Amino acid sequence: MAPTATSQPRSGLLAFQPIRRRHCARCRRGPLSLLVLEEGTPRCLDCADLGHLVFLPRGDTALTRRSREASGLSAVVVRFDRRRGRYERQGVLVEEAALALAEERCLADAEARRRRRARDARRRAAEDVRFTEAFAKEIQRLFPGCPAGRAEAIAAHASARGSGRVGRTAAGRALSPEAVTAAVRAAVRHTETPYDELLMNGVPRPEARRRIAEGVERVLREWSPEEAA
Repeated sequence: MAPTATSQPRSGLLAFQPIRRRHCARCRRGPLSLLVLEEGTPRCLDCADLGHLVFLPRGDTALTRRSREASGLSAVVVRFDRRRGRYERQGVLVEEAALALAEERCLADAEARRRRRARDARRRAAEDVRFTEAFAKEIQRLFPGCPAGRAEAIAAHASARGSGRVGRTAAGRALSPEAVTAAVRAAVRHTETPYDELLMNGVPRPEARRRIAEGVERVLREWSPEEAA
């Protein structure tokens, strides 16, 4: 479908990406990749006094908005979609200086976002260190017989950000005794018993847990306050 005076969308100053070969009615240049309609007659951008504008494809909303704001003259570029039966926006025509200014501002914003992400990452890392230390201290309070290095390793594993482990749950963040004990029990199960070996040998998980349950509880008793005393 060729754009006509009656079919073109109403969206201010428009330029079209024709879907068939078109030539400028004034200078006969063509085929045109972009054209403007003046009283239903196709004009190339130069003949329509838009030749100094540059095309900015759609996709970057912030860049498009800033380019149009900074451009004294601009036009929306559309193309007719036969399948949908409507015009679809393809981008904008803006002044080159306006586009350059918009790019600088967007780059400045990107740099600001990068610095903010870096600050946030440092803050989260510091928070994680403090939380892991608190988790390790709570392990040692509940299980004073647990070696200090072992407590730190268990805390680091259980509290790793994004791991979904017990240390990242609400109870874990609150350092509830149940959550801390669950983290210690899980660590003992994997490192102090043949649990992993049983799983690798095809033993079903419930049966493997049953077999090593007493070994886990024995270690927990050895680390408990009564035994440690």
